[in-house]
Amino acid sequence: MVSAGTVAAQDNPIKSRQALMDAAAGAAGIAVPMLKGEMEYNPAVAKAAIATFYGVATAGQAFFPEGSAGDSKAAPKIWEDPEGFKAAFAKFQSAAEAAFQASGKEGPADLKAFQAAVGPVLQNCGSCHETYRLE
Repeated sequence: MVSAGTVAAQDNPIKSRQALMDAAAGAAGIAVPMLKGEMEYNPAVAKAAIATFYGVATAGQAFFPEGSAGDSKAAPKIWEDPEGFKAAFAKFQSAAEAAFQASGKEGPADLKAFQAAVGPVLQNCGSCHETYRLE
């Protein structure tokens, strides 16, 4: 059975992955100010950010099929080193899933719990971007 995500990836994988990465950037745009104390901590908002990361991590890899570099920030290294990219994405997915599970139904109880949950997710985002994203 073909999923809707697979069909969308085949139709326009660049736009699809850009939308997902924009969602992740939006989640980071909420998470980082909370982590820095620039925005008041809110467990429901923290949970929404974590849920966004989890959704992107779960679906995202399907939107990088061979030959889909196009006009995007996706580095050629994605297709030159597909096993490395898959491994990096798997680490991101694992961290996002752990954060999602740790955040519970209501979101992390406090800022410290949020830091513990989302820190590895953001670290994986950054390390993947260093290798697999164009400036």
